[in-house]
Amino acid sequence: MPHVLVLNASYEPLGVVPLRRALVLVLENKAVCLEETGAYLHSATVTVPAPSVVRLKRFVRVPYRGPVPLTRRALFARDGGRCMYCGGVATSVDHVIPRSRGGKHVWDNVVASCRRCNHVKADRHLFELGWRLHHKPAPPTGLAWRIIGTGHRDPRWLPYLQPYGAEDAMARIDGISA
Repeated sequence: MPHVLVLNASYEPLGVVPLRRALVLVLENKAVCLEETGAYLHSATVTVPAPSVVRLKRFVRVPYRGPVPLTRRALFARDGGRCMYCGGVATSVDHVIPRSRGGKHVWDNVVASCRRCNHVKADRHLFELGWRLHHKPAPPTGLAWRIIGTGHRDPRWLPYLQPYGAEDAMARIDGISA
């Protein structure tokens, strides 16, 4: 099912919701459709364009948001789905400094890797193998990462995410993927 970007009344990105939830917000007059997908949803009496971006009519106060949570989906989004050791297609998560040797499960120590590299590296340090990382792992920053980290991306969302660091995030993802 397609997903829709939800913006606060101030155009601040709040999150991503399924199309059905966004449509309910629009039909209940709680949100305004800013971008459409081009598809239409039909009922017995009404035809409604499917939204891609909606803005809430009332401002929603958002509590303080800490750092971007470290999830598998967000990690693969940060690394562009590529192995940080060989550049192949990533299928697993690897700790640069193995947890068995005191490494932590934090953004600075976790990378996406392919199955082969993860198996060869096992619980050894990079210098023991003579390997190097393509990019130094770092925690993602900016509000846009909360959206990009969900794994759902739509090019129509970019103008609404640019003020919140989306260009840097997308360039990082596209640069690693290329």
